[in-house]
Amino acid sequence: MRRWNGWGDDSFHLDLPPAGREFLVERVGPGEPLPDASLEAVCAKVPQSRIEPDQLIDTSAETRVRHARGQSLPDWLAMRSGRIDPFPDGVATPVNAQEIRDLLAYANRHGVVLIPYGGGTSVAGHINPAQGDNPVITVDMGAMNRLLDLDRESQIATFGAGTPGPLVESQLRAHGYTLGHFPQSFELSTLGGWVASRSSGQQSLRYGRIEQMFAGGRVETFQGSLEIPTIPASSAGPDIREMVLGSEGRLGFITDVKVRITPLPDHESFHVLFLPSWDKARTAARGLVQGKIQLSMLRLSNAVETETQLALAGHPGLIAMLERYLGIRGAGSDKCMMTLGVTGSRGQCRSALKLARKVCAAHGAVYTGTHLGAKWAEKRFTMPYLREALWHLGYVVDTLETATDWDNVDNLLGLVEGNLRQGLGSDDEKVHVFTHLSHLYPQGCSLYTTYVFRAGPDYETTLERWRRLKHSTSELIVNNRGTISHQHGVGKDHAPYLQVEKGALGMLAIRSLCDVFDPEGRLNPGTLIGHATQSQDNS
Repeated sequence: MRRWNGWGDDSFHLDLPPAGREFLVERVGPGEPLPDASLEAVCAKVPQSRIEPDQLIDTSAETRVRHARGQSLPDWLAMRSGRIDPFPDGVATPVNAQEIRDLLAYANRHGVVLIPYGGGTSVAGHINPAQGDNPVITVDMGAMNRLLDLDRESQIATFGAGTPGPLVESQLRAHGYTLGHFPQSFELSTLGGWVASRSSGQQSLRYGRIEQMFAGGRVETFQGSLEIPTIPASSAGPDIREMVLGSEGRLGFITDVKVRITPLPDHESFHVLFLPSWDKARTAARGLVQGKIQLSMLRLSNAVETETQLALAGHPGLIAMLERYLGIRGAGSDKCMMTLGVTGSRGQCRSALKLARKVCAAHGAVYTGTHLGAKWAEKRFTMPYLREALWHLGYVVDTLETATDWDNVDNLLGLVEGNLRQGLGSDDEKVHVFTHLSHLYPQGCSLYTTYVFRAGPDYETTLERWRRLKHSTSELIVNNRGTISHQHGVGKDHAPYLQVEKGALGMLAIRSLCDVFDPEGRLNPGTLIGHATQSQDNS
């Protein structure tokens, strides 16, 4: 069963090896876990629903608790402490577009706010009810989870928007196809959620981001149904698809999603190389993407992340042997790990790997084969479970992500890591910080930074420390040529920083679009735009 107060399946646990715990004690000090509230205790706090009974809406306490928060760190602290406020007044689980239309009509009659809920994986406060006088219904799209149509000639598949990643792939695989969209949240996140938040998958070098996959579909709004036809390309004015991409539930409910699919590849493998320094590694990575070598995935860890990953891997004897070998080959203490994927026909894969190795060899890379790459692929969707393991040891882990042009990568990376590393100095607390480039483009790349710190003596102190780190670093990002979000969306947490990127006129245009489709402001208010307080203040 899914955890009510954390990530994923409650029967799965990702244990931290002893060497990993020793590593964290050395870097930030010994942790002291905070007590967790029980589900029963939290359910007892759920207030009476403010909505009228309806056959579409479940107002039971546990269902409302399980749909009250996403997976951001303030959400995590709210669930773990049991201090969740406000709750949705009810949860609806529609099975088709007609029931969505019925819910929109119900919301119009009764002045209700509606919040779309896909997999509940938001790390930016998308699905959190905001404080207000209007009742709130969270609309769980999980029952709309089937492959509805498959056009083999055009290679377009139509799905219900609530289809989670594993069901997307299993239903396509049965017909010999793949979508190829693999975000780290793949286990739980949904196709509609990917479109609504402009998601990016780990193999976007081959398959593209969700905006390249999204071909059309249907959106149910307060103003009626919006049909988006599947046209391969058009110069007929602004692209309606682009209005829906990244709309985060402010325009309506995405019900049917038409996506461009690809035949299953003949071969796929993942490989790991180590480069002697960050400068050489970054230059090699840029050369790979600007040279348009046909890789499916490219990820580059900086030296601290490389050190951390090896420390957390377990098998200290084998890692020590690897370290000695790399040292002999010139990849010593400043080494950076590069993981790359090749996907396609065997000939395509051999050619791409050969070219990639040649480019990297010019920068001193040491190729180690597929063993570490296979381990990465095996665990690629289980890393979110690490937060659970660290929490029980008294540590808090969170991430920040952005993207910028190549000429600004080192500047922005230094500012982000430096600010996080020193951010709790006034509390005499250390923060362990590391970064990888998760998605690379000819123009620039994304920066995905992880930071770990000790839980405070209580929940209030822990949340205040997070706020301090999050706010100051977000300000640095947007004021230094970075986007506030490359792949996690805006939600409520990032909304205060959006205007720096979009500008006043851009924000006016976005707000006007939302007003057209939702003039009363009943669709996910406070998300993307608006004057709502950040979601961490509701924790």
